[in-house]
Amino acid sequence: MPPGRAALSVTWAALPFLTLGYATPFTFAAAALWRRSAHLLVSAGVYLAVFAVMLYLLPGIGGDEGTERAVGVLLFVLAVVGCAHAFLIRRRVFDPHGLSAVDNEAVVERVKRQRLLREKARELAAADPGLAKELRIGRPDLPRQYNDGGLVDVNHAPAEALTLLPGITPELARRIERVRAEAGGFVSAEELSAVAGLPPAITGDVADYAVFIR
Repeated sequence: MPPGRAALSVTWAALPFLTLGYATPFTFAAAALWRRSAHLLVSAGVYLAVFAVMLYLLPGIGGDEGTERAVGVLLFVLAVVGCAHAFLIRRRVFDPHGLSAVDNEAVVERVKRQRLLREKARELAAADPGLAKELRIGRPDLPRQYNDGGLVDVNHAPAEALTLLPGITPELARRIERVRAEAGGFVSAEELSAVAGLPPAITGDVADYAVFIR
């Protein structure tokens, strides 16, 4: 979760301990009202009952050892148990949908980087096909070190690798292999789609990940 909200959640969870248990019922009651949670509402009710009993016993704390012990136990429940309980559920209170673990910006940056890698690899393949073959651009079926962003060389990759292209089923991959052997290769996703009879709807997606090295 964002740093500000994370700090707020820690402060909320620490309140029972910091206030020696006096704020525990109100801490859970506030969270129950905020999240409209039955669990939090029940918890607030239990802590409020414990708090009420402790307040009832406090006047007799001076002359009765049993009363002092009982108050001490109740304070322990409010301060320590309440604090542990709050820390245990604080993420559910402040991040009920589990979005704190989702870093969308990092995902977007990763996709952008893969797109840029594919663009650079295509430029290299167009300028120097021999080097592209040595680097095994578009050959996920072979061991390699060059990162091409997920390209697949339609003119050389086997059927298993062709199925990595969006929308390409094993049947379509075998058809591409067969037509490729007859035609000698392709120069674009549009030609591939027309010659191999691919569904027009997937042509654009295939073009994003296909490279045609001659």
